[in-house]
Amino acid sequence: MTQDKEWWTQQWLDLLNSYRFKKRLERARVYAREGNVLSIDFEGQKVLAQVQGTDPEPYKVSLWLDPLTDEDWTYVIQTMAERAIFSAKLLAGEMPQNIEEVFAANGVRLFPFTLEQVNSRCSCPDKANPCKHIAAVYYLLGDRFSDDPFVLFQLRGRTQAQILASLRQIRGTDTNVELGESKVKEHKSKLHKSPLKVEKFWQYDDQLESGLVVIAPAPSSETVLDVLGPIPIKPAATGQAVMQSLTSIYQTVSQQAILSALSRDG
Repeated sequence: MTQDKEWWTQQWLDLLNSYRFKKRLERARVYAREGNVLSIDFEGQKVLAQVQGTDPEPYKVSLWLDPLTDEDWTYVIQTMAERAIFSAKLLAGEMPQNIEEVFAANGVRLFPFTLEQVNSRCSCPDKANPCKHIAAVYYLLGDRFSDDPFVLFQLRGRTQAQILASLRQIRGTDTNVELGESKVKEHKSKLHKSPLKVEKFWQYDDQLESGLVVIAPAPSSETVLDVLGPIPIKPAATGQAVMQSLTSIYQTVSQQAILSALSRDG
């Protein structure tokens, strides 16, 4: 068995390792490692397994936990839904680190306190419980929990599909979620359903981002050349030609100044 395990798998194995008959546990580990556990199936809230022992016919093992009541599950799932981190992790298929807090807050437990709280039965003649066949199944269940932490919930009476469906239902009726979703839908509706009106293409009524606004002089604003008036050069045609040339130079310099200022700000 590997050492680096998820915390919930390790907690399950630690429960079994607290069993005082260590030699029996060692034989169980050998059974698990060498493939004596022929099958493990989940039937409702029970684990049903077949383990090959000394007899030609495999022994039948069953294992189960006391399920929580419907009322207990209602409160537990409601508490999960109220804590965003729990909902997010569970919906992502992960087991939250402190999931037991949710159960404890409602007066119940996900993990059993002691090995005696794990119900088990084996068809072998060994009167001890757990026998090596039960313990071998117990060890391999740790691997199942590592692959799918929702198996733990199933043993307590709720499947993954039931829990996730309840979480989505509760969170889906949350006022804040509804408001957020309605705003998104409204925004998408405006984007995709509003007909495009060409005559209003350049109209925008919302507040602009201040960093995008550039204040430039209006085309009709007076320049220094306007204030100075016509250049007193004769003939008049020559004065007008000089004025037009200076005006062109002034506009070029003004545009360059604006572009220079924008590049420094950026």
